[in-house]
Amino acid sequence: MALFGLGKTRESLLGKLSRAVVGRSTVDDEVLDTLEEALVAADVGVDTAVAVVEALQARVAQDKYLDEAELKAMIRETLLASLSGKQSGPQVLHTPGPHVALIVGVNGVGKTTSIGKLAHYYKAQGRSVLLGAADTFRAAAVDQLIIWSKRVEVPIVEKGMNTDPAAVAFAAVEEGVKQGADVVLVDTAGRLHNKVNLMNELGKIKRVMEKVQPGTPHEVLLVLDASTGQNAVNQAVEFSKVTNVTGLILTKMDGTAKGGVALAIAHKLQIPVRFVGVGEGMDDLVPFDATAYVNALFA
Repeated sequence: MALFGLGKTRESLLGKLSRAVVGRSTVDDEVLDTLEEALVAADVGVDTAVAVVEALQARVAQDKYLDEAELKAMIRETLLASLSGKQSGPQVLHTPGPHVALIVGVNGVGKTTSIGKLAHYYKAQGRSVLLGAADTFRAAAVDQLIIWSKRVEVPIVEKGMNTDPAAVAFAAVEEGVKQGADVVLVDTAGRLHNKVNLMNELGKIKRVMEKVQPGTPHEVLLVLDASTGQNAVNQAVEFSKVTNVTGLILTKMDGTAKGGVALAIAHKLQIPVRFVGVGEGMDDLVPFDATAYVNALFA
């Protein structure tokens, strides 16, 4: 199943599992150690990997032997249990008035591209979308978002580079209200090198947005590069310290064997994964579904 771009992760995980059990008549410590290493390599997180192995140990003690199919089924059940009760997929849009989403993330993770694809996703649902180019200090960030606005054919509010991000965010929400837009996507905060400045900037943006529409932003989406594995988890931790991250977009899932990072983040931070990037095409940003994701690992 290519839906979540998990081909490389699945091949790595299941390949190691198959090699660990081939020719064996029992699931011993060596098999369990190999499995734990495979799960950690897929970046499901150490805690999740340990939980899976402990569940298997208990099952093996009871049933003595599990064949490869039973092992896979047990791993799948344990991973599903780790996601049980956790939200995933797109947030319900705020109404009335535009649903305002602030998009954050470090440079190079595919943040601006994800905003363009997100605009396309909502437009394909029949929603009216407006973009706000408030990442005004990164070279070409504004130009890149203008290109996406033309490609997706949605309006954009921009004031060029080196302008006040809060002023752009204010104007974007104001224009969204004026136009009766369903969704306003504001690109901003591409830095983590100075947490105090970032916190102040995001705080200012939220304050000016609320002057136009109380309660905004309705969500703060953090964009992470899944191929960086545990580094993506660390970025999520750091951004969570400076702002209330309400959802995640995981990019580059199609090019990594570390696709288990969604499980690690869900386990550690309890932040819902909203969308997953699985390619370069405009339609290659798909809503995340936890059950389908785990099933795809074992398809």
